[in-house]
Amino acid sequence: MMTEISLNILDVAQNSISAGAKLIEITIIADTKNDILITEIKDNGCGMDKDKLENVINPFFTTRTTRRVGLGIPFYKLAAENTGGSFKIVSQVGIGTTVTATFGLSHIDCMPLGDINSTIHTLVTLNSHIDFFYMYKIDEKSFTLDTREFREILGDISFNSPDVSVYIYDYLNENKQEVDGEKVI
Repeated sequence: MMTEISLNILDVAQNSISAGAKLIEITIIADTKNDILITEIKDNGCGMDKDKLENVINPFFTTRTTRRVGLGIPFYKLAAENTGGSFKIVSQVGIGTTVTATFGLSHIDCMPLGDINSTIHTLVTLNSHIDFFYMYKIDEKSFTLDTREFREILGDISFNSPDVSVYIYDYLNENKQEVDGEKVI
């Protein structure tokens, strides 16, 4: 099992990349009043048919040829459900897939969010051919990162060029600190 929610998000986003997504939306919402943490990864990749969708939570099912088991999604589901939360996958062939995990925020078994800034930074800078929309929200405070907006400003400059990469990482850190305030998720 992965030790941080951010690593689960990275795994699901990698599935989205493998599915040919051109846009991946990652949303993290902490609602401290209702004691829940919601993570959602939505893509416009190839999607899954009904059979694959039913099997994706089976640890002995994988579409990968490098190994015979796929533990990422089943463990992510288990992690959410172990906190009294829920897990849902919606997918349609040719449209895309949405994976939503809801965690009991203060539950003793709730994994920490982990280094979400590094996760988002890695996804954005190493996949410059894909657009990412990221929203991070705690209660009423939030920020977004939309690579489509960055592309308008940067033109042909790659996200993995050193100056841009540092800017993206600093942008994530500064905005997350502002949203977090005194709260630690």
